[in-house]
Amino acid sequence: MSGPNSISITSLLIVSCLVIITLVFSYSQKLKLEKEILISAIRAVIQLVAVGYVLEYIFGFKSPIFTTLLLLFMTFNAAYNAAKRGKAINHGIIISFLSIAVGTIVTLTILVLSRIIVYEPYQIIPISGMIISNSMVALGLCYKQISSDFKNKREEVETKLSLGADILPSSIEIIRDSIKTGMLPTIDSAKTLGIVSLPGMMTGLILAGTSPVEAIKYQIMVMFMLLSTTSISSFIACYLSYRSFFNSRKQLIFTK
Repeated sequence: MSGPNSISITSLLIVSCLVIITLVFSYSQKLKLEKEILISAIRAVIQLVAVGYVLEYIFGFKSPIFTTLLLLFMTFNAAYNAAKRGKAINHGIIISFLSIAVGTIVTLTILVLSRIIVYEPYQIIPISGMIISNSMVALGLCYKQISSDFKNKREEVETKLSLGADILPSSIEIIRDSIKTGMLPTIDSAKTLGIVSLPGMMTGLILAGTSPVEAIKYQIMVMFMLLSTTSISSFIACYLSYRSFFNSRKQLIFTK
């Protein structure tokens, strides 16, 4: 690397040999993943180049309205993908959208009020991308866990209902377990920061020539905001979705 922000096309072409190594391993071990590897690598390059040019255009806008509309679009897409993990949940898209939106709004509001970032596209969009994508993953884990628990712990829930408990007390352990499942990957990742791994944002800033001390400050901010948004989103999603497993007579619905 000859200097900050100076990765040449030639350097990238040389680095592409890493993909060839992956192809060799796949072929030698008869994994039959060569086609998928090539497609994924080519798609990644095309998509990233396209996104790079689009972001250059978008970052030129200074309109808060435009930035907000773009955030709503990102949130809706994340909610749509998260809802796919919770097919047994009624109004999954609405619940996912509300959960991700609230988590994102609370987190961004604190970041803006603390003056760490300003409400402009070049800062808000990358930060929001990390927040929204992590919320989406957390919700997917929550939905998978809550659906599995209501299926596996059906007798336990029905026993509590038969003894006179309402649906919330009967489901509270499942709800808490699901929230925990959504939050744990972010918590575990935070535990190993700086010891096991140097995260992508911090590494990118260092490679771009930023002082490691300054890069650490940004990474601490990222860690705090991800913990915040995953906890808020997981909490709201689980408490709004558990009712989907009961009918109007407060009976547990059979889940496949």
